Amino acid sequence: MSVETDSTDLAILKLLAEDATRGAAEIGRALGLTQPAVWRRIRRLTEAGVMAGRRIEVDQTAAGFGVTIFLGIRLAAKGRTSMEDFERGVTAIPEVQVVQHVLGQFDYRLRVVARDIADFERILRRRIMTLPGIGQVEANVMLSEERRLGPL
Repeated sequence: MSVETDSTDLAILKLLAEDATRGAAEIGRALGLTQPAVWRRIRRLTEAGVMAGRRIEVDQTAAGFGVTIFLGIRLAAKGRTSMEDFERGVTAIPEVQVVQHVLGQFDYRLRVVARDIADFERILRRRIMTLPGIGQVEANVMLSEERRLGPL
């Protein structure tokens, strides 16, 4: 189900993206709406699949994961079975936060978190490089990140 969004819907999404703990009353005060009006819009956006849950943001460094690495993975063989085996194996590794199947130089792009570079090397050698179908691997260490909060 798709839904038309207007500027008020986008403002609600932006406020919730900044802080998902905000209640309908607080959002209503910020936008000049009543609490029931905000709840109706949130419910409509949720039922339409525009909002897919509310999450907290974990500070990875404070949690002990000070390094983020992006890996480009090219599979040695590109059959359906090898892709499924790779995806099943890689999604079982907890340090792999994001798995993206991409078109281009690599077949997959991974976002991996580690405590430090030595921890990443252990993850790479013992877990990632032993996955079925691994061919070429390229690593890029994230130096900094700027996030854009809010809806598209």
